[in-house]
Amino acid sequence: ISICRDLPNIEVITFSVNGISDLEPLTQCQNLSELYLRRNNITSLSELFYLKGLPRLRVLWLAENPCCGQDPHRYRMTVLRNLPGLQKLDNQAVTEEELSQALVDGVEITAPPARRNVENGWAESTECSAAGSTAEPGSQLLSSSLEETNKIQEELDMKPVPRDKYSSFSPRETDCNRKKRNNVLNAILLLLKELDTEGLEIIQQTVVRRLQAFQKKELQEE
Repeated sequence: ISICRDLPNIEVITFSVNGISDLEPLTQCQNLSELYLRRNNITSLSELFYLKGLPRLRVLWLAENPCCGQDPHRYRMTVLRNLPGLQKLDNQAVTEEELSQALVDGVEITAPPARRNVENGWAESTECSAAGSTAEPGSQLLSSSLEETNKIQEELDMKPVPRDKYSSFSPRETDCNRKKRNNVLNAILLLLKELDTEGLEIIQQTVVRRLQAFQKKELQEE
């Protein structure tokens, strides 16, 4: 997530299922309008402090994080009190009545959370290395990742990714490796929006050369 400090013009960010716990890097993303953070490790709603300075944020998906707690109403009211510009929260439209009620039932966040010694991001983590009971099933992870990837594809006026292409993993590939590959794909698609014509041409040439190398390797193996 630290890469966001260098992407001030980015408009849509998808970081679902990533083990992220610190939202401070997002403070630089002043053009951010949609933020998808479902099923991460955000433990405190105080992290919303870092989103309060994003004037264009209209869509936030924060569900299935520890910060949501056991009281859905209090959670939603607190988010809306601190981010009254939202039009959709957790895939549910925000109403004027909710915004008014949030002033009564929500908690105002006026300071960032206490700093923690936690390493954020989607690199190697204990969650990936341990196949615990809390791991997301592969099919569910694939469906959510594919949905988010195709949303980014739509933003870029690109064709949706076919499910058979998206799920072509080797039998030995773990859920962690699948998640990391999906994350890399989503990150690349988002970064494409930041490039000009010259940058896109360089990417195109690099992709062509890499595809040719893969095809040559496959022929040699056959």
